[in-house]
Amino acid sequence: MTPLTWCLLATLVGGALSAGVALLTTASMSRRTLSRLVSYATGALLAAAFFNVLPEAIHESGDAQETTSLVLVGIVAFFLLEKLVIWRHDHGPLSTWTGSVDGHHHAHGDAEVRRGGLLMMLGDTFHNVVDGILVAAAFQQDVALGLVTSVAIVAHEIPQELGDFAVLLHSGFSRRRALVFNLLSSLAMTLSAALAWLALPLMDGAVPVCLALACASMTYVAMADLIPSLHRHPSLGSTLEQLALMGAGMVSVAGAHGLLELVGVHGY
Repeated sequence: MTPLTWCLLATLVGGALSAGVALLTTASMSRRTLSRLVSYATGALLAAAFFNVLPEAIHESGDAQETTSLVLVGIVAFFLLEKLVIWRHDHGPLSTWTGSVDGHHHAHGDAEVRRGGLLMMLGDTFHNVVDGILVAAAFQQDVALGLVTSVAIVAHEIPQELGDFAVLLHSGFSRRRALVFNLLSSLAMTLSAALAWLALPLMDGAVPVCLALACASMTYVAMADLIPSLHRHPSLGSTLEQLALMGAGMVSVAGAHGLLELVGVHGY
C-alpha cells in the first residue's frame, strides 16, 4: 500500500477503535453510573484543554496573547451558539424533543447537559481535524512513524472519547446515536488527513486556530454545562465522589499525554 493509503486507513481504524472502546466500556453501565461519569468527563475535558491543547496551540502559534485571545473569542462564540440552541429549543422543534437512555424515554431531560453534548462534539471535531494533520505529517515522513503516531493518538483519544460518550448518553442520546455522532466526528480526522496530505504547507496556520477553538469548546462545556449539573448534588459524599472521578479523568488524560511524549510523538 502507498503511504497515503496507510494514512487514511490508520485514521479510519483509529477513529472507529476509540469510539468502539468507549461504547464497549459503557455498554454494561447503568444510567446512574453513566451520570456519575459526567464527573470523569469534566476532569478529562479540563485536563485535555489545559494539559494538551492550549500548550500546543501556544507552541504552534508562537504568540501566547494571540492564542489566549482566540480561546476567549471561542468561549464567547460557543456562548452565543448555545443561546441560539436555547432559543430554538424554546420556540422550535427542539421544544418537543425526547431522548432515551437504555430504552427509557423522557421529555426535555437535562437541557443544559444535552446542549453541552452537542457543543462538545463540535469541539471534538476541531480536535480530530488537528489529529488528522499530525498523522498525515508523520506518514509523509515515514510509514513506521505514521503508524506509531496513529497508535499513540488513539491511546490518547480513548479516555477523552469515554468521557464524550458518557456525556452524550447522559444528555439523552441512545447508545446507537451516540456512537454515530462519535464516528461522524472521527471522520473529520480522515478528511483533514487527506486535505493535509495535498496541502500540508498551507495547513500550518489552521492548526493553532483549530486547537484554540477546541480548547474553548472543552473549557466552555466543562464550566458552563457539566459543572452546574454536578452542583445539583451538594452533599459531602457526592462532592468527594465527584472530586475523585474528576481526578481520575485528569490523571487518565495526563497519562495518555505522557505516552505520546514517551514514543516521541510531537503535537500535543
